[in-house]
Amino acid sequence: MRAGLRDRAQLPFTAKGPASEADKRAVTGPSFRFRLERVRNVRERKEKLAQQELARSIAQLSSTQANLQSAETDLESARAEQREAPKSTLGAVELQGRQAFLERVEARRSAGAAEVQRSEAEVAVRNAELVRAAGEHEMLNRLRERRRVEHDREASRRESNVLDEMAATRRRGSLA
Repeated sequence: MRAGLRDRAQLPFTAKGPASEADKRAVTGPSFRFRLERVRNVRERKEKLAQQELARSIAQLSSTQANLQSAETDLESARAEQREAPKSTLGAVELQGRQAFLERVEARRSAGAAEVQRSEAEVAVRNAELVRAAGEHEMLNRLRERRRVEHDREASRRESNVLDEMAATRRRGSLA
């Protein structure tokens, strides 16, 4: 007897009496779950890291360009002093020292230009990595949205079927 009361207590009641089996079914289905969410998160993190690496490379390029500009300024100053040297009475040793200084400044400028080229190449590589990482991340975002739309469409279809069945069941009940 208690089991019967317990069963009836668990059944919801409607205005017309106990609910039928069709009324007890859930209208909503399972919630949306993107199975590749972990992969998408990894790709998102990879894209952020690529952005940071590109930013570091750009900062390095900026620094090397500043060093190159400084070397070029020093080179111009050294060349100007070298042009002025014949006008003054300088010894051979001092002329050789100025020439050695000019050559060191030119070597520093050449090294700076090579460093700028390496930095530009590094920026290009980092930019390509960022583009690839962003593309992979965007592809997974589009896939997730497509799957969400499919899930919503299927859930809507299921809900519509359940509601239609409930309406038909109620109609059959009211005709009887």
